[in-house]
Amino acid sequence: MGERTAGVQDGDLGVTLNTLTAIIAERRSADVRESYTARLLLGDEDHLYKKLVEEATELVLAAKDSDHDHIRYEAADLLYHLLVLLERIGITPEELAGELNARMS
Repeated sequence: MGERTAGVQDGDLGVTLNTLTAIIAERRSADVRESYTARLLLGDEDHLYKKLVEEATELVLAAKDSDHDHIRYEAADLLYHLLVLLERIGITPEELAGELNARMS
């Protein structure tokens, strides 16, 4: 488990996701020696898959403990790694939104 994030304040999820997906896309051109995101985007794909499984497991365990702050922390980790995976394989945020929108119809 990572450290708890101090001073968390509510935000606009749409704005945050748009900003985060743009940052992730930019990191594709970053130096892999300096950027964890670049390593996930360009390195061994199995490492990214393992991180997704690890973060999903940690989220479920936090939920079982009913630990609000820990759930939020692990959900953020899982969402970040999922967005990196989508960038790596070329699924755009707009395409994902389209999939979700089609399911709400």
